[in-house]
Amino acid sequence: MDIVLHLDAHLLALVHDYGTLVYAILFLIIFAETGLVVAPFLPGDSLLFVTGALCGMGSLELQVLMPLLMLAAFCGDNTNYWIGRHFGIRLFKHDSRFFKLEHVEKTQKFYVAHGGKTIIFARFLPVVRTFAPFVAGIGSMSYRVFMTFSALGSLAWISSLTLAGYFFGNIPVIKNNLTFMIVGIVLISFFPAIREFIRHRKQSR
Repeated sequence: MDIVLHLDAHLLALVHDYGTLVYAILFLIIFAETGLVVAPFLPGDSLLFVTGALCGMGSLELQVLMPLLMLAAFCGDNTNYWIGRHFGIRLFKHDSRFFKLEHVEKTQKFYVAHGGKTIIFARFLPVVRTFAPFVAGIGSMSYRVFMTFSALGSLAWISSLTLAGYFFGNIPVIKNNLTFMIVGIVLISFFPAIREFIRHRKQSR
């Protein structure tokens, strides 16, 4: 929690301690959040905003950071997709209480109809962006379609949040209240999921 709320201080410390190796560290963080099903807790949105702000300060190079993180997000998505495609389906070979073949069939139909939009929109939703490629792989979504929308989603996600930090992160009122800004980003990013949960609860009642 301390790392999430004080990302700027921790990232500045990383830059001071590791120099250009910090780019590799940031690459691995973004890759892990999107590429490993077990790492949905990593602070992707706020991390991108703060790294953009550090670029605005001159601590990091924007022209190096953005392409690198776009590549990390794209590679993570594709890794997660193939993990789901080759290993995820094995969970559903035999029906059990939690893993049912009918879920895979519904997933396949959903991704045929809405797959592209899902991959792009999931980029902006914490936790969901970690599982969307995995589920796309389980549902055997066309890899060509997945790869296209994954590239578009990576471009949109990285560029929007990093550039927002670059242009606005060093405005005094934001810079002096960066902790509140980070909390706000986290809450805003979780809002669609919370709204959808409430809607389903009302429908079920």
